[in-house]
Amino acid sequence: MTTDTPARLLTLLSLLQTPREWPGGELADRLGVSRRTVRRDIDRLRELGYPVQATMGADGGYRLVAGKAMPPLVLDDEEAVAIAVGLRAGAGHAVEGLDEASVRALAKLEQVLPSRLRHRVATLQSATMPLTSGDGPSIAPETLTVMASTVAGHERLRFAYRAADGSESRRVTEPYRLVSTGRRWYLVAYDLDRDDWRTFRVDRVSEPFATGARFAPRELPAGDAVEYLRHSMQRRNDSYEIEVVFHAPVEAVAPLLPHWMGTPEAVDGGKSCVVRATVSGSVEWIAVRLATTGLEFRVREPAELVDCVRDLGARLARATGPN
Repeated sequence: MTTDTPARLLTLLSLLQTPREWPGGELADRLGVSRRTVRRDIDRLRELGYPVQATMGADGGYRLVAGKAMPPLVLDDEEAVAIAVGLRAGAGHAVEGLDEASVRALAKLEQVLPSRLRHRVATLQSATMPLTSGDGPSIAPETLTVMASTVAGHERLRFAYRAADGSESRRVTEPYRLVSTGRRWYLVAYDLDRDDWRTFRVDRVSEPFATGARFAPRELPAGDAVEYLRHSMQRRNDSYEIEVVFHAPVEAVAPLLPHWMGTPEAVDGGKSCVVRATVSGSVEWIAVRLATTGLEFRVREPAELVDCVRDLGARLARATGPN
């Protein structure tokens, strides 16, 4: 019998988070209490914000339903390990859809995991390999979680950084946001030594360390971190202004494109759409990314991408020809 009320409430909540309806008698048996105590505990959970729905009948049942807000979840050991392993596997790459919120969730979860579960997560991670991965370079999940925690806590971050030319430096920053472009993660931060805003490719970061020193967030020059990163890429040599016309309506094209390509604009009475964006990386990769949509398209700009798509098409055609 569970006599400690907080412990009993946590056990009850864990049971209710299983997607099924629980008869009052079964809950009473599981908890070792009376049905009246179960009803009182259900009322306590409702007061805490958990939307527990009761059904009428000889043996009235209870189930947890969707509410207006999400109260805290209670996870058992197996569930916590499964979620942490899944988040770590995805966080190592700039996977489309895995944005800053997902990395924040991983940082919060690993912060509260008991040491025994952290060891299980690390063991599982090291013993498995994904069949497929993201298009971008691999990143240690610990690097992302340290960065995410300093962003959320307004805590200065120190790390080693390797620039595109291979030069290495030590940076002390006030981290602002983590941004995923679909291939890579970037950190937007204020560089204290250079007294200016900077963007850092996270796959070039090593030895990230949260200093513990708090700071008051500065005002970003651009509207938000995504806009600032876009402007920063425009100033670099490895970025391109692309313009691509898809011979399909917006609703067919938009779900197939990464968010960093922006939102397609309808043309030709809605029968086609055009995509205009500033992108970074090799034109070969951009050409392949466009081709994987499986839709008919025509590249207008830049000339380098036009030539690359033409060459790629010719190579693929030759690959299917006679030996």
